[in-house]
Amino acid sequence: MKKQNFIHKILAVTLMLISVVYSGFGKATPKQQYYEIKIYRIADKTQEGKVDTYLKDAYLPALHRAGIPVVGVFKPVEADTTFGKLVYVLIPFNTVEQFMQLPDQLMKDKVFADAGKSFIDAPFNEPPYKRYESIFLKAFINFPQFNAPKYTNSPAERIYELRSYESATNAKAVKKIEMFNQGGEIDIFKKLNFNPVFWGEVLIGSHMPNLMYMTTFSDMKSHDEHWKAFGATDEWKKLSGMEEYKNTVSKANPNLLHPTSYSDF
Repeated sequence: MKKQNFIHKILAVTLMLISVVYSGFGKATPKQQYYEIKIYRIADKTQEGKVDTYLKDAYLPALHRAGIPVVGVFKPVEADTTFGKLVYVLIPFNTVEQFMQLPDQLMKDKVFADAGKSFIDAPFNEPPYKRYESIFLKAFINFPQFNAPKYTNSPAERIYELRSYESATNAKAVKKIEMFNQGGEIDIFKKLNFNPVFWGEVLIGSHMPNLMYMTTFSDMKSHDEHWKAFGATDEWKKLSGMEEYKNTVSKANPNLLHPTSYSDF
């Protein structure tokens, strides 16, 4: 646990330096939030159950006590090839400092230590997951604050689409981010009521350079109707045809997810 804490601090200092560097490329604002996306890779139902129990009974309550009131937990839809293999956790932070302080807060949280003991101290030959990765993002300037959508239907019906757009070079990634912000692509999503959760530039991750964003829908029918409407708008046709924004995405990875029953949104 101490080793994890030390690594987390080193990562956080690196992120602060990156944030300072990136602020020089645009009009950075202190209101822009940060996001961590944890992706647990699981082998079977047994590991899935252990991850669910840990997140529901230990981790999310501890994050709430640490001043993070809303945390999202998601799993791939049944038709996806990764169904039963991944669990996504989305954590919003107001500042890098809040991210830095979290490991120390969790270390001091005795309720968390007790509730999560079987997961944290699991035997080496009975691990609760195969591996997990952590992605750290900074919110876009034109969508600086996390938004938790509200639906009244069953979580099993709702669709949360997490998209990752990879670019061939950093310069192309910057242009794609500009396309969302100054180019007005975010405005199209807002106009069509896509119920976005966040847009973020990946500062640290395994598929850089890339950006990620999440939109939400009450069900799959609504998802399909919204994307059909998006592609038909004059604004999108004009924007996507602009020479300066061509070839800014080399690979798009859409992930269709359901929120878990214990997710905060």
